[in-house]
Amino acid sequence: MNDEQLNRFSRGEAPPSNGEKPDLNIGRSFTLQILLALTLGLSVSACNKSSEVASSPSDPASPAISGSASASASSGSIVSVGGAGATYPAPLYQRWFAEYNKVNPGTQVSYQSVGSGAGVEQFLAGNVDFGASDAPLKADERAKFKTKFGGEPLQVPMTGGMIVFAYNLDGVKDLQLSRTAYCGIASGKITKWNDPAIVKTNAGAKLPSEAIKFFHRSDGSGTTFQFTNHLKAACPEWTAGASKSVDWSKGMTGAQGNQGVSEQIDAIPNSIGYIEYSFAKLANLSMAAIENKSGKSIAPSPAAGAEAFVGEKVPDDLGLTVPDSTNPKAYPIAGLTWLLLYPQPKDATKTTALKAVIEWALTTGKASATELGYLPLDDELTIKAKAELNKVK
Repeated sequence: MNDEQLNRFSRGEAPPSNGEKPDLNIGRSFTLQILLALTLGLSVSACNKSSEVASSPSDPASPAISGSASASASSGSIVSVGGAGATYPAPLYQRWFAEYNKVNPGTQVSYQSVGSGAGVEQFLAGNVDFGASDAPLKADERAKFKTKFGGEPLQVPMTGGMIVFAYNLDGVKDLQLSRTAYCGIASGKITKWNDPAIVKTNAGAKLPSEAIKFFHRSDGSGTTFQFTNHLKAACPEWTAGASKSVDWSKGMTGAQGNQGVSEQIDAIPNSIGYIEYSFAKLANLSMAAIENKSGKSIAPSPAAGAEAFVGEKVPDDLGLTVPDSTNPKAYPIAGLTWLLLYPQPKDATKTTALKAVIEWALTTGKASATELGYLPLDDELTIKAKAELNKVK
């Protein structure tokens, strides 16, 4: 990936398009090269030409991801912070860290997009300066953290997003999926595109008799948690529970990261799968409108996604989840994503720098969130997120 491609990606630009799907050999190749780089754990520093010195992992209260840049705090020149976790917000995090570095060149943040499951593991092991997850920490994860570090972990919500059904179906635009249809597809009970449940809500569409090729995440994933948390609430036939990893029906195929699932859907006809909205938008994939709890068919959009959080009570630990919004205006599969922080890191210089970056992202950075298709936190939740951030000492 060359510098110009990276710069375009950090600005949130998709490949040139004439209104149709990009040429398979040009537009798709460009987008998927970038997304694949995230899957491979490419740590994109906001400052590309800095010297890299590995931080010592021996101090668990001041963790740093192995291999990330770590300039000497005593030098007073560059403070480097490293984190790892969710792929869901990765395009936004890369954008934020690059933009922040432009106005604060003394701070650079590297982020490895390895999935929420791996991000939580790295955080609990003390191998990163911060973790990132699309699923709130579970009770056993909190207990493990408290045993190791002697305090409670902090989770700061940063933005929201939607999980969409992205699909590749030649000649079919504006696919509509009822609850019966999408629950059946996800559970493996509906296996053909011309199933009556799909035909019923897509009058006039040329639905093929081909088998449905369903793609899911193969890694521990907060996107999977949010998706299955909704299925558990909305689909009586769903029996696999809600988790970052679940057992899928035979014949379904896994891929690494949101970008990996995006790549498979984009390349394979008659396919469908769940990914975060901004990835589908960036890859120019078609997205289905789905039936919400009120019986209305809602196409994914930032406005419809934001409606899912209207009137919801935020718990004390800020781990708000909305499995199936009752709001008739809401797109029904929406959730938050969090940064995971240590309450008492020992490296004061890194701590000050990281807090400043997060504060900036929660305020000035909201414009980038909107531009890339994420859901900026409302004023009330932003205040709560800042209060949680201030618990870091």
